Amino acid sequence: MIAWTIGELYDRCVDFYGPRIAITYKDQSYTYKEMGHKADCLVSALQELGLKKGDTVSFLMANCPEYIFCEIAVAKSGCVRVPLAVLLGSSDHIYMMNQAESSTLIYHESMTSRVKEMIPHLETVRNFICVGGDPGSVMEGHLHFQSLIESSSPSYEQVEIDPEDLVGLYYTGGTTGKPKGVMLSHRAWVYTVLMEMLELGLGWEEVFVYPTPLTHAGGCLMLPVLLRKGRVVIVDHFDPKLLLSTIEKESVTAVFLVPTMIYVLLDSPYLEKHDLRSLRNIIYGASAIAPDRLKQALDTFGPVMTQLFGQTEAPMMMSVLSREEHIVEDPAREKEILSSAGRPTFHTQVRLVDDDGNEVKRGDAGEVVVRCANMMHGYFKNPEATSETIRDGWLHTGDIAKQDEEGYLYIVDRKKDMIVSGGFNIYPREIEDVLFEHPMVKGAAVVGVPHEKWGEEVKAIVTLHKDESATEEELIRFVKERKGSLVAPKTIEFWDEIPLTNLGKLDKKAIKARFWEEQDRMVS
Repeated sequence: MIAWTIGELYDRCVDFYGPRIAITYKDQSYTYKEMGHKADCLVSALQELGLKKGDTVSFLMANCPEYIFCEIAVAKSGCVRVPLAVLLGSSDHIYMMNQAESSTLIYHESMTSRVKEMIPHLETVRNFICVGGDPGSVMEGHLHFQSLIESSSPSYEQVEIDPEDLVGLYYTGGTTGKPKGVMLSHRAWVYTVLMEMLELGLGWEEVFVYPTPLTHAGGCLMLPVLLRKGRVVIVDHFDPKLLLSTIEKESVTAVFLVPTMIYVLLDSPYLEKHDLRSLRNIIYGASAIAPDRLKQALDTFGPVMTQLFGQTEAPMMMSVLSREEHIVEDPAREKEILSSAGRPTFHTQVRLVDDDGNEVKRGDAGEVVVRCANMMHGYFKNPEATSETIRDGWLHTGDIAKQDEEGYLYIVDRKKDMIVSGGFNIYPREIEDVLFEHPMVKGAAVVGVPHEKWGEEVKAIVTLHKDESATEEELIRFVKERKGSLVAPKTIEFWDEIPLTNLGKLDKKAIKARFWEEQDRMVS
């Protein structure tokens, strides 16, 4: 078992490549040495505030260099990071911070109004640290991030950290509608980094641009780049024009995108106006990609596509389709390969099993269960969900797949109701619960339906109480106000009745079948 911790890996980068540029953000740049210095000052500041090993620290910020300083500092202090997606609603953030017993919230100045609304509902947060802005504009009682670092020493009390100690709680949803905190150890994160370095074709001195949230998949890909003397180029949001110009300006060599972003780039009028010859690796994942669009991407960008398939419980990747494997001479086989999720990674054992846990025959569909070096400890304060997901040492993913004779996996359905739209996981139950709060709604079922751009989009099927009325726009707005635009239905259909199973449960399979009958598989 490799005994590195995340803080030690970052220290390795700083020690080896000190004067080189590590981070580029707009007109700012930071060397490896400056990155390490700021992180160490933050460790000192956190200790001065009374934080101890095991305390949880939540991050609520868009992509910025300060996020990286926070990640390093929290790891070296022995604390546990809790990244919060800015696109989620405040109710989710409140639940996550309370459930994680967060002692500290580090937030960007752009989130100030939202934080102000959440404060009365936060049960354990005692330290609020604001990133950016004028120190004089920070809310009373809150600390200014940059001032805190500048006033702190890089010397701090060393903390003994074991590889099995937690480094992060990453929240993912569930069929109950309540997010679950995935417990990831230093061991799990280190092995994730090693697998990425081994499997994703990352080279020395990569210039990697990050248009996806660092709180999620984007952040998983920082250390592999830095460990090989690379440069992290941060953009704070995805915009095709901005991304394309950044690739040209910074001579970017690699990027991680969700399929939706690839579609936007392919359709962008700016695509042909920029020199993208430096780009040698487009890593994509987080949701299924349409094979026809993937073929278009290969024709447009060249043989630079690398696919990963994984989930938060085994971060980033359980299987990979390498750049080389995207190039297939036989057209029929090419179509098959481009619809696959690649083959299991070096450190991942994969089995496909039936409902009784028996391994299915090669070529038959079964649930993907895995055993790997970067598997989670379990779900935080949720032993029941942990025991349901990890059985006899195997992680049950909830994905249904087939595997061919060459080992390629083909995801055909999901056992759970999760919807993946534009790379984000959305859980129908929580939307249904909100719809039921509307006085006119009698019944509701939420499913993912095919969408050319997003992969899937959220559709709600609604029945109304007798003699009552409501409009599609009204109900969408109702959900958006309570849960945020990310999870709100994009369309709503009004039916006389919603199909039920023999047990009286919503028959999601029957509902989805009406919208997926023209598709080869039940994920886009």
